[in-house]
Amino acid sequence: MDKKILIIFKFKIFYEIIKELDKDLNFEIFEVTDESNLVKKINNLSNYIIFSKKKLLNKTNQLIINQFPIKISKLTEKINIEFLKLEFNKKSKIDIGKYKIDLNSRYLVLDSKKLKLTEKEANIIIYLFNSDLPVKIEKLQQEVWGFNSKLETHTVETHIYRLRKKISKVFDDFNFIISKKHGYQIN
Repeated sequence: MDKKILIIFKFKIFYEIIKELDKDLNFEIFEVTDESNLVKKINNLSNYIIFSKKKLLNKTNQLIINQFPIKISKLTEKINIEFLKLEFNKKSKIDIGKYKIDLNSRYLVLDSKKLKLTEKEANIIIYLFNSDLPVKIEKLQQEVWGFNSKLETHTVETHIYRLRKKISKVFDDFNFIISKKHGYQIN
């Protein structure tokens, strides 16, 4: 896991206070006093939170505290909650080739284009992506739908057809999910 880093932006007194607690905290602390240094600092980081008195434009992972006084225990709790949220959000995004899938919002994303997915569509994509070999219809039926039946059904084919259609319409990609002799596969 990446180191957790708290960047305190333009808040010297808070930095000095929190620095005294450094050994009892589960994150590193840095002080940054100007925006150009902030950009340099966060450029190579992924697990950081910017702590400041006011919202900074075009910056993510911010924790703004502007009501004081605040108990240190309450403050460290807020910081830890922000790190938990950050970790949760990172784990919910999966790279699938040139695409990203956000499991929380169920969007398939490529550049600035987004496609809203149903839960079933997201599950199909993830299951196919995690498989090295083409996946048979029966296996998708069993693993994604929970069907364990030998009855003929076209549920899988219908979902795959609709999903391909949605993907081709938004991303102009007709080969994201391909049919092979032994099943379906993410290309």
